[in-house]
Amino acid sequence: MSDEQMMTIREMCDMFDVTPRTLRFYEQKELLFPVREGQKRLFTRRDRARLKLILRGKRFGFSLEEIRQLLDLYDMGDQQHTQIARTYEIAQQRLDDLHKQRDELDAAISDLKDQLAWGERMLQQLQQKKAG
Repeated sequence: MSDEQMMTIREMCDMFDVTPRTLRFYEQKELLFPVREGQKRLFTRRDRARLKLILRGKRFGFSLEEIRQLLDLYDMGDQQHTQIARTYEIAQQRLDDLHKQRDELDAAISDLKDQLAWGERMLQQLQQKKAG
């Protein structure tokens, strides 16, 4: 692999806005597999693609184990059919979860607004009694 296809840990950090610690963590969890030259880590195009998918998966709320399983499906030799199908399935479940969380959050916001309105009315009544 030529040098222009390899990136240092600093270049990866700059490109993906992550810390060296994050990259080492993903390496430890066997999600990334940089080439080691002594103490130096060099990341391949494949590592860059995997990191992009890891970060996207994390943003969507996938667990690291789910991400690992999806990444491992890449090498099945079925033109990524299994990987794409499984990713779609997990993503659909996650979207359903996010909708449910949003509904619960909307209900909590509504309840809190009602409580604030009640509190405001009570404060006004107390102010009126105090003034009268």
